[in-house]
Amino acid sequence: MSSEAIVTDRGCDCGGPPRPESLPDLRLRSVVELAQDMAGALTPLEAVRVAAARATEALGATMAAVSVWDRESGRLRVLVNHGDLAPGEQELPEDESYPVADFPEIVTYLEERWTTGRLPRAWVQTAQSVEPHAGHAHPTAGAYCQERAAALRRRGRGCCVVAPIVLHGQAWGELYLARALGMPEFTEADADYATLLAAQVSAGLAQTERLADLRRLAFSDPLTGLANRRAVDERLEGALAAHNREDTVVSLVVCDVNGLKRVNDQLGHEMGDRLLERFAHQLSLAAAKLPGSLAARLGGDEFCLLAEGQKADEVVAVAEELCARALALSEGEGVACGVASTGDSIGPVTTPDRLFRLADAAQYRAKAARAAHPVVAGRSHGPGFSPDPTVLLADAADPHRRADGRRGPTGRAGSGDRRRFRGAAHSADPGQLLTAVLASLDQAADARSVHPADSLGKLVVVAETAARLLDAVGWWVSYVPPGSQLMRTAQHAVYRMTSGPSSRRAETQRAQIEAPDAVFDLRHYPMTRRAVRGGAFALRAGAAGNDPAEEAMLVVSGYRGMVAAGGQNAAGGWLVELFADDATLPLGQAACAMRTLVAVALAGPASPPGV
Repeated sequence: MSSEAIVTDRGCDCGGPPRPESLPDLRLRSVVELAQDMAGALTPLEAVRVAAARATEALGATMAAVSVWDRESGRLRVLVNHGDLAPGEQELPEDESYPVADFPEIVTYLEERWTTGRLPRAWVQTAQSVEPHAGHAHPTAGAYCQERAAALRRRGRGCCVVAPIVLHGQAWGELYLARALGMPEFTEADADYATLLAAQVSAGLAQTERLADLRRLAFSDPLTGLANRRAVDERLEGALAAHNREDTVVSLVVCDVNGLKRVNDQLGHEMGDRLLERFAHQLSLAAAKLPGSLAARLGGDEFCLLAEGQKADEVVAVAEELCARALALSEGEGVACGVASTGDSIGPVTTPDRLFRLADAAQYRAKAARAAHPVVAGRSHGPGFSPDPTVLLADAADPHRRADGRRGPTGRAGSGDRRRFRGAAHSADPGQLLTAVLASLDQAADARSVHPADSLGKLVVVAETAARLLDAVGWWVSYVPPGSQLMRTAQHAVYRMTSGPSSRRAETQRAQIEAPDAVFDLRHYPMTRRAVRGGAFALRAGAAGNDPAEEAMLVVSGYRGMVAAGGQNAAGGWLVELFADDATLPLGQAACAMRTLVAVALAGPASPPGV
């Protein structure tokens, strides 16, 4: 086979002019696009902005707004306005809200949900309406109806449709869409469609919440609620970049809780956990005295405090107070505390590893001496200590690692002893998937089988672990250079061939195995393009609303489904794809977790494939 890259068109050219889409087809496609765009949102605000924009387009409205019900104040607070705004309206209003009592229809429809079990329907208001919406009368609805009709006219709008948004079985807010004066009024069919859009917005908000929960799980310690080692690594990368660019002082305090094993052995692990929680509280109080600092639990009885921008003396003073507070904790025996700061004489610090080694060495010396005060790297105690013994100890701890941070001869992905997750059973549970893949990433980092800047290597760990847990057919990791629309498959694996008589399918699969450098033009694949920007999607062959180009890829290759998740870092755009056959566990519920895992893998330093 030629070594040249294969340019593949996933689409299907059936010939002939394109057929015009019917209104139902257009509306179905709009719902699918709304779901896809909300799936790509990283924050709740981004999700509602996408929802407002897509809903405006789907219903032919001139503006849309999404509001949330603030139960404490009893008001609908506008989160976002989109489209043609009236004087005084803002796209992201700081304080635009309305009493819920002004919308008796909302109360009526929500009551209907509890009595009938059906989702609340949208209702239509026109600038000429003087009567409340038929079938949902309310004692004060007539007066409110007239007021809202007048409000529409003042804003130059002829009609609106309002759809309540229900999240987790409770009223969350509303989707409001309006048309300008002179445009056709919304119909009952439009109201039904707005109800469907609001339901999809609800699903998108639920997914965004789930993504936020997964991100918190990925970057926080479940016992103490502090940040975890992964969060520290990500923050430290940025802090040292600022230090090397602007000479900002970066300080790291590493603490080891003394006596935890004794407490666990004599009083039980529950008391040990309480000791850790109490120290975590003290560490949080210490962090509050250093604005912008990060308190974290590294694992077991190890904690750290990362400070950026404060003087070294200020950090040492906070560490002194922390040691004193730790000694006062019941059951515990204080902490061994080490400090390393670029504001002290510790030599150049260009990598997180070196700062951690310095802080660890200082903490080791504090523990060995059972010191009640922190040991500070670069500050010798007593005569004859030149150079500083803590700095010597730190630099001797890893003699094979180069001081400039560049990878050595075993820094490439796949070299060394790569430890893999060996689960006893396959699972499609997002929580187990997250736990398993994060454990594999941590193992790879601890074994140094994957360099911290090896983006491809870390994504291969994600793809490989997830594929084995889900019993997937195989996986691809692809790369998009900065500014390019061409996606190249950088690495892949196929675990088993899919069954079927299609010779074209077999040829395609052989091409996948033999030519991992296939190239795809992202302009032909909107779902993939959105995923590369930081989104995710799942596709099941034969499902309604599938993108034709993406489904053609599945059909030709003999796959039954796929999940794709991507993201970007300084090296470019990335995509991880897992492929399914009938034996694979359901992939749909894994999309959100995969998106989080890709984001974790892409955090920190970066390099393109082959570097």
